[in-house]
Parts: sequence; C-alpha cells; structure tokens
Amino acid sequence: MSTLNKKTVEDIEVKGKKVLVRCDFNVKMENGVITSDKRIVASLPTIKYLIENGAKLILCSHLGRPKGEVNPEFSMAPVAARLSELLGKEVKLACDVVGECAQKLASELNEGDVMLLENVRFEPGETKNDPELSKKFAALADIYVNDAFGSAHRAHSSTTGVADYLPSAVGYLIQKEIEFIGGALEAPKRPLVAILGGAKVSDKIGVINNLLEKCDKVIIGGGMAYTFFAAQGYNVGNSLVDSENIENAKNMMAKAKELKKDFLLPVDNIIATKYDENAEHMTIYSDSIPDGWMGLDIGPVTSELYQKSIKDAGTIIWNGPMGVSEWENFANGTVAVAKGIAETNAISIIGGGDSAAAIKKLGFADKMSHISTGGGASLEFLEGKELPGIACIDEK
Repeated sequence: MSTLNKKTVEDIEVKGKKVLVRCDFNVKMENGVITSDKRIVASLPTIKYLIENGAKLILCSHLGRPKGEVNPEFSMAPVAARLSELLGKEVKLACDVVGECAQKLASELNEGDVMLLENVRFEPGETKNDPELSKKFAALADIYVNDAFGSAHRAHSSTTGVADYLPSAVGYLIQKEIEFIGGALEAPKRPLVAILGGAKVSDKIGVINNLLEKCDKVIIGGGMAYTFFAAQGYNVGNSLVDSENIENAKNMMAKAKELKKDFLLPVDNIIATKYDENAEHMTIYSDSIPDGWMGLDIGPVTSELYQKSIKDAGTIIWNGPMGVSEWENFANGTVAVAKGIAETNAISIIGGGDSAAAIKKLGFADKMSHISTGGGASLEFLEGKELPGIACIDEK
C-alpha cells in the first residue's frame, strides 16, 4: 500500500465545504491538564491547510476509554482550549457528538471556522462501527478526511464507517506515515535493517515474518530475546519467556537461515535478581543465565555489536526498546541503539510507543527521518496488514 493511490486533502475541492476531520487527539492527561500536546501539534498541517483553503472544519477524536458513556473526565474541552491557542482562533466545542448541539454549531460554520465534536467514544456505537452513527457523522459534513494514523488500524464509525457515506481523503499525517513506512517496505534504500524489541514475541511474530522477507538484517532485543534463547535450549533463569511461541521462535531463526538473512540476538545481557529498578544486577553471556536471575537489558558487548551492525544501513526501522528502558540501570541498551541510529546516514523510521519516547528523551528526535504517531497501527502496517482507516479512503 503506498500513498499514491489514495486521495489526499490536496486532491479535493474544499472551499465552502464542511469537512469532517478525524484527528488523533488522544493526548496524555493528568488531573484534567494536557501533559503532552504532540498529537495535537501533529495534526496542525492538515487543519491549517483546510482553514487556508476556505473549508468549514469539524474536528473529531477519541480521548481515553469512556466505554460508550458520557464521562466528563474524558471531555475534549482541554483539547479545544489548546487547539484555540495553537491556531490563534477560537475552536468551539460541541456539547455532544452528533446531537442537536453539534448539528447547530456545524450549520453555523463560516469558511475558515473550526469546531470540535465531543469525545466520539461517548457514543456506544463508535467502537462497534455502527452504520447509524456513521450516517450521523456523515450528515454533519460534505467531505471526510482521516488524519488519525494512531487509530487507522481500528474499524470504528469515525475512522472507517463514515467514509461509506461521504467523499474521502487522507490528511498530511497519514500521508507521511504511508510514504515513510510504506516506502521503507516497498522500495527501501538498502541495506534495510529492522531492530525489534519490546516484551512479547506474540506481538511481533507477524512483523518479524514479514520483515524477514524484506529486510537484509533483523536485530532482536528486549524481553522477547529470551524466548529465542529458550528456543535454542539456553537456560534463561526467571527471564520473560513466551512459552507458547518457542516453536515460532525456532521457525523464525530457521527461516532467516534459509533466506540467508542476518538474524542477530543479544550475546550478553544485564540480568537482575528481581524485576526492580534497584535490584542487584550483573552482566552475563546469553547462554549462561543462572537460575533465579532475569534478563532486563542487552549487555555492553551486544550494544557495541548492534551499533556496528547498523552503521552502513540505508534504511532502519526500529520498534521496541532493548530493555526496561524507563529504569536507568536497564536503559543502556536502548540508549546505545538510539545513539547508533542517530549517527548513521540511514533513513530512520521509529515505531511509536517506547522507542519514540526513548528517542525524544535523549534529544535525538531531530536526527530521525520519521517518528511514527501510531504504535499499534505502525506494527500492523509493518506486518503487511491493510489498515481499515486507510483502506476505506477514496482512490485517486
């Protein structure tokens, strides 16, 4: 799937039209205060383009998990306030999602005006992709634009259903995600290297299998490495092992060998006596983890090996930390990989979640070509799955 066959905001005439834009405003909040507005900022290019081109904007998003009920804790009011500041103009908040209040505000919009619907997940039909709710969304507008990559892997009323009833296009954010991730998979600058970490093998089986076909090198770290060690018959002590996927781990290593692809696993690890940031810890080789100890990070030899392995990469895809990166004692592997990527000339694509957080925390964000806004969506994309929120958009 590449961008080129889907309509973008620049392919549609928006002047004087009411445009419903699905954004990803699922921001981090504490006590009703937004602690990070990066998702709001990421939506600005699309919003500003539509304002400048005379559209009447109706924005919508979910926030948290209100489970189909109106819950003031998950109101979009703080988002409307922050958006008003960022745009330098008032963003009116509807007091409902598709009810009389939203309909009235939508009918009063002038060109360049912006309103925001209340949390779409206040509607019980949203997550069920209820056609009746989708029709109500569609009745508010003339055109639908999806710019919520973080929700593009979910078939909900506001992400896919509404596109059945309105002409549709993608916004700049989704366009950028498809160009970078799709481009890396379809026509990468080689060598293409994938670095996969995180806790569970089960989350990444499809991804590893798809990437083994496309990559020149796959590098494994994080908690899931121990399942691969167990598959080789190593003692892993109390390390995290996904026992249901030991066979899959064996098959993936065999597949890599058969395809003559480099498949790198940690050679040493930082192990601890318990899952605690201040636990007693030491460095040990992968085949000799003693009973009662657990692996919580890749070791220094592995860190150096991984940095060398990516040095000449043309494209790097990184998804998932190398250890328990939120704890200082077990963050060195993740830091080393982040530094290693920052020092290459490769096109670097960072999957959402913990890898993105690590990159930002270390101040390397501007050294990366692309940091994805959607953890789950980027994983499914890397797995080669079609994302419903993109599949539903009109072809060019």
